[in-house]
Amino acid sequence: MATVADYQTPFIPTETDAQLSALSGRALADHLPLSKPTQRLKIVETDGGEQEVIIPAVAFQLLVDILSEMAQGNAVTLMPTHAELSTQEAANLLNVSRPFLIKLIDTGAIPCRKVGRHRRILLADLMSYKQQTDHKRMQALDELAAQAQALGMGYE
Repeated sequence: MATVADYQTPFIPTETDAQLSALSGRALADHLPLSKPTQRLKIVETDGGEQEVIIPAVAFQLLVDILSEMAQGNAVTLMPTHAELSTQEAANLLNVSRPFLIKLIDTGAIPCRKVGRHRRILLADLMSYKQQTDHKRMQALDELAAQAQALGMGYE
């Protein structure tokens, strides 16, 4: 099974890349939201040749998101959900310490498999855990906001 190291390292855009990404991202964003399952794009070559490409709407959205991140000068990388992460890579993605991640694995909050003495975590499992914790966090914030409103603390 592939690991994160098997995939290209993050691409850090130059200032020129960021400017071009901002322009092209805005142009493509004008065609969102997408109500159809596919999007047609026309590619015009420098020699004048043209080719039409049909891509899934989700890929079009992903392209707009990538261009938006690049426009802000952020590094971008793509990983398939079946990619396996080391504990350090997983901790970095969650923005937590490696020992904290190990505790999550040991309590069963995040599944992993052992390769020799090393733990490997599927990106899909890590993202599932992240979505669950983000959802719980949002629920807690909603409850706090409701309590603040009930107590007349000026949150309306």
